[in-house]
Amino acid sequence: MNLQKKKQLDRWRRHKHLRKKLVGTAERPRLNIFRSNAHIYCQIIDDTHVDATGNRSGKTLAAISTRTVSVRGKAVYGGNVQAAEVVGAEIAKLAKEKGVTKVAFDRGGYRYHGRIKALAEAARKEGLDF
Repeated sequence: MNLQKKKQLDRWRRHKHLRKKLVGTAERPRLNIFRSNAHIYCQIIDDTHVDATGNRSGKTLAAISTRTVSVRGKAVYGGNVQAAEVVGAEIAKLAKEKGVTKVAFDRGGYRYHGRIKALAEAARKEGLDF
């Protein structure tokens, strides 16, 4: 197995293990992060939402990424720490608009350093509690 495939499988394993215990509720939705080489994506999700058919499904309350128009002008390149800081600040502003102040941080199986850490610290600085 090549190294790239192994890294991806390891991340999926860590994320699966983390998601067994981490559930976003209406009072404390989940702040989910996905990072690619070129961009970083962030969502606030209520996992306990029940749709019209009675099925339990996650409802995205807010989402932002480095591909969003409002962020694209502030960040030079989407795959660096400065872009992650911009995304973190913007997701915190969106969350406040939706009335969300507390979230459960889902780092998506990634280690807490670099872009993930920058996004989390920027969101905390803007007033998001986790």
